[in-house]
Amino acid sequence: MRSLTLDTPHRAPARREARLGGDTIKDLVLCATAGDTEAFGVLYDHYVELVYRYAYYRVGSHVLAEDLASDTFLRALRRIGDFNWQGKDFGAWLITIARNLVADHFKSSRYRLEISTPDLLDGDRHEEGPERTVLDLMTNRLLFTAVRRLGSEQQECVVLRFLHGLSVAETALVMGKKSGAIKALQYRAVRSLARMLPSDLTTA
Repeated sequence: MRSLTLDTPHRAPARREARLGGDTIKDLVLCATAGDTEAFGVLYDHYVELVYRYAYYRVGSHVLAEDLASDTFLRALRRIGDFNWQGKDFGAWLITIARNLVADHFKSSRYRLEISTPDLLDGDRHEEGPERTVLDLMTNRLLFTAVRRLGSEQQECVVLRFLHGLSVAETALVMGKKSGAIKALQYRAVRSLARMLPSDLTTA
């Protein structure tokens, strides 16, 4: 089993994920749950950037994000035998673990949640309407300022959906909500951002 360290923490997850199809991931997960550590290592390579960037968004520190990402995979390795595929997304399961670790960190340190810098950007560009407008503005600092003014759940929804490219179902799993609730949360967040941003940006 390879060492669980972040060799290249800043490469875009979309390019990593393009290397493995859904069936391949399922096969790797099944092998990993049966004790194949090499299969788990391939899954690590595939998902480490996604987990790292989620942690970095939440804590704003590269070093701490790397530690939390490593802890996420160590915890996943210990629990891999309990993972049941059944249509669940393995990446969403990892982010759920990371989310719990980040929550524990904030509880223990009482740090404030902050949106970090635009090095996080590499979102899914398949949204239309107001969602596409917001996504196209993600490189703008004004948008990050606006996102910071959203409630914590809306912040998390926007980041998971637009920055990390998770599906509605995956975001629902990570946030512990129904898909319909995520759609409503996303809609309200996007509308709130549109109201907060200057009109010349949202109509550009």
